[in-house]
Amino acid sequence: MKKILVAGAFLIGMISMHAQTKEELHTQKAEKQAAADALQGEANALQAQIDALPGWRKGAFGTIGGSLSEFSNWYSQDASDNSSGSIGITVNAFANLIEDDFFWRNNLNVNLGWVKLDDKNDPTDSEDFNATTDVFNISSLYGRNIAKNLAVSGLAEYRTTILDNFNDPGYLDVGVGLTWTPIENLIVVAHPLNYNFVFAKNDAVFESSLGAKIVADYTRQIGAISFKSNFSTFQSYKDGDLSNFTWINSFGYNLWKMIGVGFDFGLRSNKQEAANAQNVLLQAADNKLQSYWLVGLNYKI
Repeated sequence: MKKILVAGAFLIGMISMHAQTKEELHTQKAEKQAAADALQGEANALQAQIDALPGWRKGAFGTIGGSLSEFSNWYSQDASDNSSGSIGITVNAFANLIEDDFFWRNNLNVNLGWVKLDDKNDPTDSEDFNATTDVFNISSLYGRNIAKNLAVSGLAEYRTTILDNFNDPGYLDVGVGLTWTPIENLIVVAHPLNYNFVFAKNDAVFESSLGAKIVADYTRQIGAISFKSNFSTFQSYKDGDLSNFTWINSFGYNLWKMIGVGFDFGLRSNKQEAANAQNVLLQAADNKLQSYWLVGLNYKI
């Protein structure tokens, strides 16, 4: 009995010491975490001061998504022997020069996608990847400050495809007006004097015209999250059928080093493109909303 009592007392003592040690470790961890949070707050404040200094700001992030598969004798589907795949890549890059009395903002957005379905039992079937998503957009905005959040500005923006039918159509907007920066990271461009040059072989549908250009761009990084939203529209003074808009959104969440997960989606309305695809006159086109989306691995430079 005496031995049992001694063993029980020893066991209770060990449990008590373990609980005390665990509690002490939690306390030490909380103290270290509080100190680390304080240092991180100071580092963030210093980074904010660095970001506010005049000079260049550069960066890039994007998404890579895809899948590959192969089936052999998979009789539950029509193409029992096939190989298929899809690949998608987006790139969002910027290089901005911010000075006390002027700015020069440059942006690039590229979204490319390929897909294939090779039916091995069909000798006429293509084995190649075919382009599905094809977006190329580059812009340059220069402005001279006339107030704290207002500047006179000039914008050049070019949009086209690069995998198929390069510059057919292609759109070049050149205009002048005002740029407003109501909050940090938000740029609003309003150019009432803008000419929309359209380059295309189908002159019966595509036409250049004078109009107004409006752009809203919000780009920001909060911790591990990067996101960018860009809305660009041209409103023709000649004919509403010549107007168009494009809205592109990109999100990225960093998981490890420079790699994470990303999501991109875009919307577009362009009646000239609809008429060209449907091979009808501009007035007869059914201008449905265009869209795309991509989910995959995200990278940040």
